[in-house]
Amino acid sequence: MAAGSQPRPAEGSAVQVLSDAPEVAFQVRASEFYGRLTGRRFNSLASFRDPSLREYFESTENYADYFSDLAQDLTDAHFERNEPLRAKVEEFVVDAPGRARVRFRLAGRNGLPLRFWGTSLVREDRWERRDGRWWIIPSAL
Repeated sequence: MAAGSQPRPAEGSAVQVLSDAPEVAFQVRASEFYGRLTGRRFNSLASFRDPSLREYFESTENYADYFSDLAQDLTDAHFERNEPLRAKVEEFVVDAPGRARVRFRLAGRNGLPLRFWGTSLVREDRWERRDGRWWIIPSAL
């Protein structure tokens, strides 16, 4: 490949090469968010009040809905102290211009007695691009 040239998919391929597209900004922003979910307790006010999480939501109400739904999912999956230790994005899907989904897995210690193995949770979030910025849109509770 010549210096300064862009990578190109094979002819007839369905692969699309992105560089400065909004989808690239989405992937970077989403990856940052999911990385921030680890090492914090989701049954604490300190985590709820953290502005580094809140900045991914268009409104306080959307953030509160998402946070409470995530905290309940962590409780139901028996995360020790409601604290995910690892986050891994499994799939980015761009549904349409300005609309995308992210499937991710959170993993941590099992909080049930005599359970020495870990636990995990797979969730899918919906994101939308509004006014040039990507936001998480919580599902209906």
